Amino acid sequence: MLRASEAGLLAGLFPSPAFGTRRVQSAIRKAAIKYKVPYITTLAGAYNTVKGIAAARNGHGAVKSLQEYHASIEEI
Repeated sequence: MLRASEAGLLAGLFPSPAFGTRRVQSAIRKAAIKYKVPYITTLAGAYNTVKGIAAARNGHGAVKSLQEYHASIEEI
């Protein structure tokens, strides 16, 4: 059983439904929601999450609105 203090992130990466039954996948999702733990369901999502965490740890994790981002783009 998952406890909130035991996990900071859940990854439910099943290659196909045969490897993770709907019941297991559902239980993992419900536990993540119950304990307010981020949950990743795809390999691409896991990859980009790791990249984002690494960037934040290196001081590159500033959050900007879409409008701020576009205003900062210089035209060529």
